[in-house]
Order: sequence, then C-alpha cells, then structure tokens
Amino acid sequence: MKPVIALVGRPNVGKSTIFNRLTKTRDAIVADFAGLTRDRHYGNGTLGSHEYIVIDTGGFEPDAVSGIYKEMAKQTRQAVAEADVVVFVVDGRAGISAQDHDIAGYLRKLGKPTVLAANKAEGMTEGVQLAEFFELGLGEVLPVSAAHGQGMRSLVDMALAPLNLPDPEDEPEPQDPTIIRLAVAGRPNVGKSTLINTWLGEERLVAFDLPGTTRDAISVPFERAGQKFELIDTAGLRRKGKVFEAIEKFSVVKTLQAIENANVVLLLLDATQGVTDQDAHIAGYILESGRAVVLAINKWDAVDSYQREQLERSVETRLGFLKFASIHHISAIKRQGLAPVWKSIIQAHASANRKMSTPVLTRLLLEAVQFQQPQRSGIFRPKLRYAHQGGMNPPIIIVHGNSLDHVTEAYKRYLEGRFRKEFDLVGTPMRIQMKSQQNPFKDKDSS
Repeated sequence: MKPVIALVGRPNVGKSTIFNRLTKTRDAIVADFAGLTRDRHYGNGTLGSHEYIVIDTGGFEPDAVSGIYKEMAKQTRQAVAEADVVVFVVDGRAGISAQDHDIAGYLRKLGKPTVLAANKAEGMTEGVQLAEFFELGLGEVLPVSAAHGQGMRSLVDMALAPLNLPDPEDEPEPQDPTIIRLAVAGRPNVGKSTLINTWLGEERLVAFDLPGTTRDAISVPFERAGQKFELIDTAGLRRKGKVFEAIEKFSVVKTLQAIENANVVLLLLDATQGVTDQDAHIAGYILESGRAVVLAINKWDAVDSYQREQLERSVETRLGFLKFASIHHISAIKRQGLAPVWKSIIQAHASANRKMSTPVLTRLLLEAVQFQQPQRSGIFRPKLRYAHQGGMNPPIIIVHGNSLDHVTEAYKRYLEGRFRKEFDLVGTPMRIQMKSQQNPFKDKDSS
C-alpha cells in the first residue's frame, strides 16, 4: 500500500511548490501570495522503487473558529488524519512565528511521525539561521529549497524512514488470477454503501472499518454466478449491527489506495447531482492508474427526462476520456439495472487481460498505416514496422520503427481505435508505446 505524506504549514511557506517537486507535476497552483490553496490536493510521487501519495493543504490555523480559515483548518486536519507521516513546512527566511508554534503544538499532541522542513533555505548557514526552529520541539530541522529543487530527496527519505517500508524487491504474495478485485469508488453519499449492502445481502457479516486506519484496504469475499470477487471498500463498511450511516465516511486516500489494489473499478455517479469536479478527479486517477472501469449512474429513477439528457451530456463532455467504459443507469435502493453492471465488470476484466498475438497486431498496424499514414515531421515521416504486446492490465502495445518520436497523440488514438475494434477491448484503458530503432553507427567515432 502506498504511504501517504501530508504537507502542513502556515500560508505562503511553499507547500504547493514542494508538492509539485515531489509529484513532478504542476498540479498545485503556485503564486507569491498567501491563502491560494484551500482544499486538499492529492498526487503521486516516486523515490527509487518506492511510490507514495502526497497531500497538499492550505494555510493551517489550528484555532480558527469561523470563515474560510476554519474550513481550511478542517481540510488540513482531515489530511493529517489520512497521512502516515506529516511534513511540517516553515519559512527558513522569515523565521519562526506564533502560528508555527500553534501548528507544532497541534502536531506534537497527535504524536504522528513528523518531519520539520525549513523551506527557502538556499544559501543559508544551517547551524546559525535555522537554530531557532528547534524550539518547536519537533527534532531535527531539514533545510530545503523547493524553488531550486534542493533537499527534496532527503525530505522524502526522512519522511519514509519511520514507516519501515518493505523492500520493493521482495516478491509479493501471488494473487489468485480467477478472483476479480472490484473497488466501488465515488463521492460521499452517491450510494456506495447501499449498493454494496444490496450485493452482499442483509445477513452477510462485513469486516468492520477501524477508525483512523488509512493503510489497510478492507476487502470482502463475494461470489456471483460462479465467479469469485473481492470487494475492496471505499465507503466504510460496517457490521450489520452497526448499520450503514446515511452520510458515508469518506477518505480520498482510501479511495486512491482501493483503486490501486483493484482489477476493476466501478465508478458510481449520482444522477441527482450531476458530474462534479470530484467525480472527474477520481475518474482521472482511475485512468492514470491503468485500471479497468465501469460507470454506473445511481438514483436514475429520481430524475426526469430533461435531467437525464443533461446528465448524459455532462458525462460525455466531462468524462470523455473514459469513453471506452460501459455506462449503466441503476437504482441501488430499488435493485434496478444491476445485472448488466456485473456483465460489464467481467467484460472489462477480460479486456484488461486480453492476450494479443504479435502477427495480428503487426497486421493491424500495417493495415492502419496503409489506410492513413502518420503525419510527416519536417523531412521525416515516421515508419511503423511491427507491433507486439508489452503487458496486460492495462494492455500495452509496443510499436517498433523509425522516427517514432514524431508520431502525434492523435495518430496514437487512431491506432488505439483500430486495436480496440479488432480485440473487442471494452472498459480498459490502453497504452501505446513507440520504440524507435537505434542507429548502430550513432556512437561510432567518425574518424
């Protein structure tokens, strides 16, 4: 399971810049004024063979009692609760502040592993100018410069050290390939608990979700029509006696980790709410993770024909990048439309693990090129020669040839469409990788 690192600190100390460095993205908006980040922001990072999730938070005022600062504090507390380790970011140039003391006091009470990082420390004398931060009582102060990329590796090393992560080279336990691991993902209160409860039946005893557990996914064995499944919970399952809460406990981290552990993800949307930014973010993470996906629009019985038409347009525009996925209209509480969902889940899993022979892939590639050649780039026109399968779940097709760096994304989508049609790939993303042949004389001495 990926460890989770939360970035915490007062406004304008550089948390978002550190987030962008750790995730190698520009997902977090960065500007030189305080209070820009208000909600939690999530991203993936890698250090060597270790992967992790980073949470960027807004400026933290633990004692805020009203207004936007109270909401930002609430978001930060949630991020800290979800995290395995906290990175407390301070401004190395501005020095210590009363707000830093408040945040440090809050973190000390929690007792969660914490790394104290003094940002904007480029060119500073560590021993003298950073000594004052020791009075925060959080141990060693690590000088970093997010703007210049200094100290980022040391920061992640220190953050991951207390977690005693297993050696990534250790062989994981083999998983039964006949069991489909299914995650039900979606926003709070879209009906995840109702749907899972409907599937399992009232008499089924479900594993209890211990509060505060973020690193252990909850899985429930399930069998339908002879096919074994493992339901990976993102909704907070409870024993029958605990009763499902009307408003589900929701942790973004648990959803991301459940997606990572799944073979297939059922993304549940709420017909009464439409497609929100949060839906689009979860869908984007599913695509990025390469997981097979099925879309189900719940509470379909609760909207009229006009709302249904608007919703279908919204799905087409906002979730257009999942156009390969099957879409179903269901009512979990009335048990309507559920049988076709299972067929699509099995179809998506089969598509994600489809074996594609090299001769067939190469034939399809050459036929596609004959029908439409790739666009010329300058004096070069990419030459696509043959293709083979490079992996499954998701399917990866590797195309070999010359000058393939110039193949456009539009042409890759064209090839993907041809491959999908031939192999009937529904519900799974596909990766097409271009591999140019190397010139054997490239590194030879011309003399």
